[in-house]
Amino acid sequence: MSEKHLLLIGGGHAHVAVLADWIKHGAPARTTLITPSPRLRYSGMVPGWIAGEYARDEGLVDLAGLAQRAGVELVLDRCIGIDGDARRIETETSGPLDFDIASLDTGGVGRAGAILGQDPRLLDIRPINAFVAHLDDWMATNEVREKRIAVIGGGAGGVELAFGLRNSGSSDVCPGVTLVAGSEGLLPGFTGGVRTRVRAELAAQTIHLIESDAQLLDGHLQAGDHSLEPVDLIVAALGSAAPVNRAAIGVDCDLDGFIAVDRHQRSISHRNIFAAGDVAARQDRDVPHSGVHAVHTGPVLARNLRAALSGETPSQSYQPRPASLYLLSTGNGSAIASYGAFAAQGRWAAKLKRWIDKRWIGTYARLASGQ
Repeated sequence: MSEKHLLLIGGGHAHVAVLADWIKHGAPARTTLITPSPRLRYSGMVPGWIAGEYARDEGLVDLAGLAQRAGVELVLDRCIGIDGDARRIETETSGPLDFDIASLDTGGVGRAGAILGQDPRLLDIRPINAFVAHLDDWMATNEVREKRIAVIGGGAGGVELAFGLRNSGSSDVCPGVTLVAGSEGLLPGFTGGVRTRVRAELAAQTIHLIESDAQLLDGHLQAGDHSLEPVDLIVAALGSAAPVNRAAIGVDCDLDGFIAVDRHQRSISHRNIFAAGDVAARQDRDVPHSGVHAVHTGPVLARNLRAALSGETPSQSYQPRPASLYLLSTGNGSAIASYGAFAAQGRWAAKLKRWIDKRWIGTYARLASGQ
């Protein structure tokens, strides 16, 4: 019997954990990683880069190095279609690739254009690599401290980006930033204590908060009935859309186009296909599309893939904790901590966030380099 072939499609957080597991415990089968970039950018460090706390490329994971150490073939390409029945994918440039078992962790795509409308000033945070490249170019060619910036999205990502951009100026005169949280309000799902601290910090940094839905009408940015013009840059942090065309995917998806998976991250229609991160939607329970959950799903996915490749039935399931630790950087050397009902703010929280970020990056840097 020929050796089974595992195809890892996408270089997201969960697949980073799979590569780490293969390095530590050996690859259970011939494995190919197909991803468009040899490095993964950790989005949690991007607001810190904007605020000048990190170098631009400090938050990169060396996927190529991890793949080499794991004995995994790396193909720099994109998957554009999956035939689950034929066990084959189509790529942009490399032709078809066959597999016995496939796992998808491609990340999500932006939906700013679909929600807000089109505008040359609009910059979606997804995909994150393109966002960083475009924002870096924009900041290099503009006097940022003199510009007016609107951040659309009231979740944790939008809040951190607003603080980061507010502190991105090269002098005491920082850019004027407006945070448009939308009709769901500021930080839905967080406790009142966290929201109170964030509101107070937004006010202290003179970041204008609007809790109405934004839209682009005839080249003008509006929130509710009010114009937000003039605006030089519109940064959209509106969550993730499904990154694949449902018509090109031969597996069952939910109503939003995300691959429907069971508690073991396995497709409900094709038992030899797994999915994790922003491309997947658990059908047994709600797991938000968040980097926190993707990171914790990774080791579970690795164990289930190892079982499936050995002919065993996957049995592991990621169970989100009752509460997760969130550390929201305020861009000025402080951070707001949230854990369940607990909420606090201080420089100690920013130091803890930097320690966690650098430890996570450092773990994979040491694995990639063989240390």
